[in-house]
Order: sequence, then structure tokens, then C-alpha cells
Amino acid sequence: MQTAEHEVTAAPHPLEPLSGDEIEAAAAILREERHLEESAQFVFVTLMEPPKDRVWAYSAGTALERQAFVVLHERALCAVYEAVVSLDTREVLSWQEIRGVQPPLTRDETIAYEEVVRDDPRWQEAMRRRGVTDLDGAKLDPWPVGYDGPEDAPERGRFLRPLTWVSTGEDGDNAYARPVEGLIVRFDLDRMEVVEVEDHGIVPLAPRSGNYTAEGIRASENFPSFSDGVRTDLRPIEITQPAGTSFEVSRHEVRWQRWRLRVGFTPREGLVLHDVAYEDRGEVRPVLYRASLSEMFIPYGDPSPTHYRKNVFDMGEAGIGMLANSLELGCDCLGEIHYFDAWVNDNQGRAVRIPNAICMHEEDNGVLWKHTDYRSGRGEVRRSRRLVLSIFTTVGNYDYGFFWYFYQDGSIEYEVKLTGVMTNGSVPAGERPRYGTLVAPGVYGPNHQHIFCVRLDMAVDGPNNSVVECDSVPVEPGPDNPHGNAWEVVRTPLRRESEAQRLANPNLARFWRIENPARQNAVGDPVAYRLEPGPSTPPPQRSDTHAIRRAQFATRNLWVTAYQPDELFAAGPYPYQHPGGAGLPEWVRADRPIENGDVVVWHTFVAHHVVRSEDWPVMPVATAGFKLRPDGFFDGNPSLDVPEPVSHSCDHQAPGTNGGRRGANETGPSLHRDGS
Repeated sequence: MQTAEHEVTAAPHPLEPLSGDEIEAAAAILREERHLEESAQFVFVTLMEPPKDRVWAYSAGTALERQAFVVLHERALCAVYEAVVSLDTREVLSWQEIRGVQPPLTRDETIAYEEVVRDDPRWQEAMRRRGVTDLDGAKLDPWPVGYDGPEDAPERGRFLRPLTWVSTGEDGDNAYARPVEGLIVRFDLDRMEVVEVEDHGIVPLAPRSGNYTAEGIRASENFPSFSDGVRTDLRPIEITQPAGTSFEVSRHEVRWQRWRLRVGFTPREGLVLHDVAYEDRGEVRPVLYRASLSEMFIPYGDPSPTHYRKNVFDMGEAGIGMLANSLELGCDCLGEIHYFDAWVNDNQGRAVRIPNAICMHEEDNGVLWKHTDYRSGRGEVRRSRRLVLSIFTTVGNYDYGFFWYFYQDGSIEYEVKLTGVMTNGSVPAGERPRYGTLVAPGVYGPNHQHIFCVRLDMAVDGPNNSVVECDSVPVEPGPDNPHGNAWEVVRTPLRRESEAQRLANPNLARFWRIENPARQNAVGDPVAYRLEPGPSTPPPQRSDTHAIRRAQFATRNLWVTAYQPDELFAAGPYPYQHPGGAGLPEWVRADRPIENGDVVVWHTFVAHHVVRSEDWPVMPVATAGFKLRPDGFFDGNPSLDVPEPVSHSCDHQAPGTNGGRRGANETGPSLHRDGS
């Protein structure tokens, strides 16, 4: 991230992210009106989104008041405040202390602690016992303390639990290759001091450097297979669009094919989508009002002292928008790219620009639809193209890519790409870990999961929707099924929040329809989109563990709630050191009706990580996600009007037919013009 000059454009849309000037204006208004001390830290400064009904009624040229929502941490008072600031009238509209919580980590905190830990004689002695004399080679990562009992309660203070690795100091060195096992620090962030140093015994440091740069892999002691260096047999691939891209961008509004949407960004959620709609025969039909990642939770399944306390909420405890990368052409994104910059805040309330935080491009996605009539030999085929919006964020050792895909057939897909360096531990030579996988001499990867929850504020053809669970089940043998082959789709309407806490079930091909009962398609069914879950493994931990109590949203793949504007985060607004029960489990106790109303669908999905040796020293991308597909939303295939590729004729002819352009004595397959 970099601090840079910033500008304000006139008359922003009500859902446009805050500009750099607006962030700094909000901070200045608060400092002046609330007489803030220097010890006040600005955690998040983000757009206070206007009420939904006012956004629905908005039209270009009208004005809605621009407001900022601010989370502040007053270190001197150990207090957390929320404020709403009017950027038009330059006044503080609300100011409230939030008791019994801790805010997310700030950038200053994740930097300042390290020098204090290095100077602590207890930590220094523990490192010397492990044979580390050059303490400058030690690297510390700022892990949240989590919650493992009353000593971690927010009221007891604000704590961090740094973990240690040892670097060789070489250029491009993988600092995570040598974990320091059993050395645990408890750090007080309010007082900026080391509270406690635990040493659970010495495990020798791993012998290899684990470097994965082009130069590093040549080291035979690390990777004998790559002593010749990088591959030399790759030929260039160039993606060009000589006539330009097919999308149009006006500030944060995007139009592509039949899709219409707005691109948003917050320091906590990262990429946010607003006003997602599809133009169908001249009618712009809404699908989603707002879509974003709500929370991500990474619990570890290793009971050792170093690892059992690892149950982090990367979004709610740090903010994936604050940690977003600046993306680079040819590396993170390929092709004709449109970038969106993002603005976040530093602890003093200054605006910080993240250049190229969001990447948008088109890409070929194989065949969209195809059929060859075997009688006539005539074939029709269309290529699929999709619009991609993505960000990457780095949270310590792991890197996450968050991708939204839009397709020409009206489908939407969400995919998380997981890469980076897995969190690891050390084992003595000759031992094999019970709760993980040995990946290199002395290094293992503990069993763990990455659990994501996406919040989908649905608006299928309007604000009033219902959710129906659909299972494919066999029909009992009898008069209705005399041959025993019949199966049907059983529909279960979810009428209240207590009923709408569901698990995915691949054995029943379960999916959920988000329907609009007030609008029917050509065959008389309610228009709908279906949520198709991907593979997902429930948390193997017991339900009474501290980790699962803190992340109860992870115990269900589907939750449906009645819309409330302040219900945004599945584990609650402040998961840092929270004992659990906030967020979804708290809200659904009201058991509100959700049939034919303004509903929010929450989908939890899991990347279940039983580590492989191939995941070391840097992990190839693994993916997890889901799809939203039109299900009776259209009267037929909405992509029939996609044209043939400009440079090819796709009027294929089947071999062996009159139209196949083959002589009577010719045999064997024909070669079509596209090489297939």
C-alpha cells in the first residue's frame, strides 16, 4: 500500500466507495468534534451505505447524503467507539462506545510489537537454547490470541500471540521454512509489553532453507529434482483483444454483455458487489442487492501447545481489504485488464491508496453450448466467455484470491483460490506427526480447514424472495413407481429462520432455490436462482470446543435471515477475543419469518486441508466455492444470442453424413476447421 495524492469526483453514486479525500475528511471531522487524543487509532473508515429503500429509489442526478462509518480504538482508555459522520454537513451524526469487545488488529500494532518481543530476555534465552545466536534472523508473525478461556476475555485486555520462525538471511529466503516449535509469546497490545513466554521444549530447527525462488530451487540440498533450474520448454501465450474489451466502466459501474453491476470495496470485506442485474429483452432484472465475503475462519486440528490455539478469523480480526495486494499485469491478471484502485485508512486516519487492488478482465471459458444433428450433420457451437473480478490478499503466510465470475448464460460463480505458505510446525528427526503431514525433514503441516461464509443479499426480480430446499430422492416402489426407477425432486420451503439452518447433502444433490413468488415464468413456475454448493466438509472438531463456539456459522452450509442492515458479519462485528455466540446464532434466535420477504442468504463452504508434500514449500492453488445459476429465471437458454466466434465458422459437419464433405471412399475422422 502507498500513501498517494487522491481526488474526489463529483456526484458519486450512493454505493460508491469512499474516496481518499472523504476518508481524511471523516477523520478530521471526528478529531475536531470529539477532541480525539493522539492515542486514538482509526481502525476502519468506510462508507455508511444508505438505507436500501433509498438506494432502490435513487436516480442519477439526485443526491443522497454521503456518510462514513468509523471504528475507533482509544488505546489510552482501552475503549472501542463507533461513529457515523456526515461528509455533507461535516458533523458527527452518532457516537457510541461498544463495550466488551476488541477491534480488529491495526497495521501499526502488527508492526510495533516485534521490536518489543525481540528485546525481551525470556524470548532471547529461549532462542539461544535452540542454538540461534543471530536473533536478527528470527521472524515473528502476529497471530491473534483467539479465545481459550476467561483469561482471553475482551475485558481482560487486548492480546497478541506472536509465533517465531528463523530465516537464513539470504536474499529471497523462505522465512517459514524453519518454525520454532513450542515457543509461545503472550503480548499485551494496550501496554505494548510481553506478558508471558512459554517454552514447551526444544525441537531442532529444520535443516533446509526451503527457498522457492528461481535461484533458490537450484540448491541441491533443498530440491534435488530442480538442480537444473527452471523449465526452458514453455512457449509464450499471448491474450489479445484487438478491438478492445466488451465491457464498459463508468467509475464503479460495470456493464458487460447483459450484466449490470457496481464494484465496491471495504477495508474489512475487500471486494463487494452491489446492484447485480441482468438485462433480459430490454428489462433490467435484479438478482443480488449486495454480495460479499462475510467471514473466514481457519481452525487447526493439532492439540500441541503451538497449534491448538490457532483458530483465526482473518477477515474480522484483521480485514482482508486492508491486506489486499496491488495486482500486476502478466502475473496476477492476464489479458486486457481494467483495474480499480482501493482506498483504506491508516491508524491516524490518513488515506492510503492500494493501486490495482481489483482486477477485471474477460477470459475464454471453453464451450458455452453445442449440438450436432447426426441426421443432417449440421452443428452449432458457441464459445463461452466470462467476466472476472478478483482481488488477492496476503494474511501472514497464506495468500487468498477471491474471484467472482459472470457468465453469458446468466450464471454467477464465486471461487476462493488458496496459495502461499502453509502454517507449519517442527518435529524431531525420525518422528512423524500424528495430526499432520511431514513435508520436509523436520517440517510438517498440521491438519486444518479454511472456512468461508459469503453473505448474499438476494433480490431475484425484486426485494421479496423465498428459499426452497430441493432434494433428489427415490420414490418408493408401488403403483406410482412400478419399475423402481423413479426419483423426484422434493421441495421443502424454509419459512422461518429456525428452519433455515441447513447442511449440504451431495447424496441428495441438494440445492436451494431463491424464488420470487410474485413473478412467474412462461410455464407458470416462480422465477428463481439456485444456489449450488461445492464440496464441503463440516468441521471435525467437537461442537463444545472454544473454536467452534466462536464460529457457529461454520456448523451449517446455509442460513437464511430476514434482512437487517447492520447484520453483515457471520461471526458478529467483533470476533477478536470474542468467546462466541455472536452473529448468525444470535440473530436467528428471533426466529423471524423469511417467506416472501427481504431475505439474506448466507452460504458457508470449506477448503479441507489435509496437507500434501506437494504443498511445500509454497502451495499450488487449491479452490473452493459455489455457483448461483438461473433456475426458471428465464423462459429458455438466455445465451442463444451469443454470436459465433468472429474468426471461425462453427457450422461443423458430422463425419459420414451427406453434409460431411467427405468422399464415398474416405474413412476415419474428419478434421474441423478449428482443429478439433
